[in-house]
Amino acid sequence: MKVVTSALFEEDLKTLLDRIGDPAEAKRFKLYLDTVLLNLPTKAEKYKPSRFFDDENIRDIVHQGLVVPFYFDEKNRTCVVLGIIDNYGESAG
Repeated sequence: MKVVTSALFEEDLKTLLDRIGDPAEAKRFKLYLDTVLLNLPTKAEKYKPSRFFDDENIRDIVHQGLVVPFYFDEKNRTCVVLGIIDNYGESAG
C-alpha cells in the first residue's frame, strides 16, 4: 500500500510547524507524524471513520488536538493524506 500526501496537507504541515515555534517540539511532532504515516499501510483500518466527512473510507488520525484525515482506498491500495484540522474543524494552514 502506498501513502500519498495532498498539497493541502503539505501546506498545513509547514504552517503548523512554523506556528509551533519551539524547534524541538516541532521536530518531535514531525517525527511522530512521519512514524504514523510510515505505518499507515498496515494500520489504516484501525482508525475510525472521520467525523468531518460522510464517507466510511475517510478516516481520522487524532493526536494532540489535531486531526489528520486520510482517504483509505483499499481497492487501489493507497492512502491519501488530506490535510490537518485543529479541534475546531479549521484547516491548520
